[in-house]
Amino acid sequence: MTPLPHDLAGRILDGSPDAVLVCDRTGIVRYWNIAAERVFGFGAIEAIGVSMDLIIPERLRARHWAGWETAMKTGATRYGEGQLLAVPALHKDGRQISIEFSIELLKGSDGAVEWVVALIRDVTERYAREKALRQELKALSVTDRSRAEPDAATLTMRCCSDSVAL
Repeated sequence: MTPLPHDLAGRILDGSPDAVLVCDRTGIVRYWNIAAERVFGFGAIEAIGVSMDLIIPERLRARHWAGWETAMKTGATRYGEGQLLAVPALHKDGRQISIEFSIELLKGSDGAVEWVVALIRDVTERYAREKALRQELKALSVTDRSRAEPDAATLTMRCCSDSVAL
């Protein structure tokens, strides 16, 4: 059997169709692949060495960092077993995008978190389609209810027309 190439892990990270971010325990980006450039618009040179605030909307930062601190202290996250977290994020051009990601906490020999790895996918288009479908379903539901439950004027007209016909 052919042995795995020594650079296999790097090739997988670099070539992943999903954005891969690796941060240190302080939330500073230490790795940013080409897919991350595509998703967020920032090149690796702009993102590496910078806080994740680069892609976190201002209104969500306090909640993000509170969860981050808890994960660093406890060494656990409720999203660490493959669950996807769906959140808004920022693109370099200033627009908000929708992302889904999974997270892995990499611990050192002492059990403390050393690195945080996030695998991220841009789901903005899918989220917009689903939102449009939900709005369409809601509109249809309102239309169906208005047909099924006539208003008072319609009921009065039916009532009166029935009595006149007698």
